[in-house]
Amino acid sequence: MKFLFRIFAIFSFTVLGIHARTWISADGKSTFEGELIKYNANTGEVTVDRSGKRVTFMQQVLSESDIDFLKNWKPSATPVTAGARQAQPVAKHGLLKIAGGKLCSASGQPVQLKGMSLFWSQWAGNWYTAATVESLANQWGCTIVRAAMGVESGGYLTQPDTEKAKVKTVVDAAIAQGIYVIIDWHDHNAEKHPQQAIGFFTEMATTYKNVPNVMFEIYNEPVKTPWPVIKNYAENVIKAIRSTGAQNVIIVGTPKWSQDVNIAADDPIKGSNIAYTLHFYAGSHKQGLRDKASYAINKGLALVVTEWGACDASGNGGFNEAESEKWMQFLNANKISWANWSLFDKEETASAVQPSSSPKGPWGKDDLTPSGLFVTRQFPMSK
Repeated sequence: MKFLFRIFAIFSFTVLGIHARTWISADGKSTFEGELIKYNANTGEVTVDRSGKRVTFMQQVLSESDIDFLKNWKPSATPVTAGARQAQPVAKHGLLKIAGGKLCSASGQPVQLKGMSLFWSQWAGNWYTAATVESLANQWGCTIVRAAMGVESGGYLTQPDTEKAKVKTVVDAAIAQGIYVIIDWHDHNAEKHPQQAIGFFTEMATTYKNVPNVMFEIYNEPVKTPWPVIKNYAENVIKAIRSTGAQNVIIVGTPKWSQDVNIAADDPIKGSNIAYTLHFYAGSHKQGLRDKASYAINKGLALVVTEWGACDASGNGGFNEAESEKWMQFLNANKISWANWSLFDKEETASAVQPSSSPKGPWGKDDLTPSGLFVTRQFPMSK
């Protein structure tokens, strides 16, 4: 145990944040800085976070004053890791832009964001809360969240004010937490109601014009719509957004469930700060789709994976960790940002949490599905 504290003393550094504590060894000769994350009063096991790295030890190595502190300690509603807190992605990167075929910071450096997509808003409204976003940012260390506003099937076209309010709740919470947020027109037939899309994004762009946290995803997943039709729709919506003065990044869906990025790469939209959507489900989409993505990247297209699953394309079955890992390696190598589908408790393979989990968090490992366990390993909470 003395060796443990010597290691702490040699590598000691201060964890930023108001909850950091100076811990003292039982003999009073060594100290180190760290934030208490977990304490098991039954076993005496203590876990602290030291700048994003978790260390576990027994309470017997601590001073009496530290042990008294542990006995009276109560965990916060949302555990916050130092790694997650220090990230402050928006403060670090600013208003994003597209440069050199990459999503970049305001200073022009490539940025990779990692986070979660919420489920269709009309069916998962109780997950569109500030507390949910707070848990994503502070417990998991997500740097982006996607507000998937359902358009058809009882969504925005039916109850626009209700769905719009859900989106604004998530956006405002993301701003408060200092993370990025995608406002997603979650639709498979956007070209059939362009005026509604133009009206919605004109309002959103006016409200959040050049707010650095915000990106606009103007078409989730075209299904059988050909690229020229998608492109025409996108150009009209982009024109409306830019007319407000907003220079925020705009993400455009691509043909065949946002997979045929190669087709968009051969005929891209003219304009600045435009990215293109790539979606995949690892159990169904493998090297062939990565080859399409590589083609688009080589043609200079900026890609953002606004939705992906660790299972097959149905969303329910075919969990494939090995292929998911290949996709993570591909996205990391190309600094492509992503949001996993989805943070919801529906009983299906793509859900990150088990049925009846709290919409607000925090979520323990027992709350996570196999997909959720894989995805959260990509976030700072597990580093």
